[in-house]
Amino acid sequence: MATELPGTQRPGGRTERTRLAVLHATLDLLAERGYSELTVDAVAERSGVHKTTVYRRWKSAEGLVAAAFHLGTEDDWTAPDTGSLAGDLYEMLAELVGYFTTPGMRELPTASILAAFQADLAAGALHDFYQDRHARCAVITTRAIARGEAPSGTSPDEVVRAASGPIFYRLFISREPLSLDDARLAARAAAAAAAAGVFVA
Repeated sequence: MATELPGTQRPGGRTERTRLAVLHATLDLLAERGYSELTVDAVAERSGVHKTTVYRRWKSAEGLVAAAFHLGTEDDWTAPDTGSLAGDLYEMLAELVGYFTTPGMRELPTASILAAFQADLAAGALHDFYQDRHARCAVITTRAIARGEAPSGTSPDEVVRAASGPIFYRLFISREPLSLDDARLAARAAAAAAAAGVFVA
């Protein structure tokens, strides 16, 4: 069940513009400063919204970050469709690699992961974001089953976890260089494991 967060409703009109201004300012400052140096006052100044309004709606920096993470569940992202399981997983991972390694982009996702270790609301919101992504990626596995690339009962969540795991391991555990070749290898390995029935419940 998704975490109930203040300031995540989409009211429309001026109120919605205010919400988006505040949450985008939060993400900008999170990427620039990190969670430990993020303040409500700084977000209010960056967004041009009076700090009384920001405090009233989001309560704290933690509330702001959690609500900002929720924005990721409102986008129109869809899973790739290349015609093969390995191809779909590779395209998904290539996007992930680019997001976490490209200067000017990597700062926000990295700061978001770190914030989740420092604030419970942020952790819950990040969990909800990835649950949303899992749900959107499920079609990758259901298509693979329909094509005969994986047996019936293969878990879509486990396929995504197996494919993504090596990427996050290199990013945050071993701190090794990360390239599209690593994405291709992880995709092929996860597809082969799926074909072998490893992820059947």
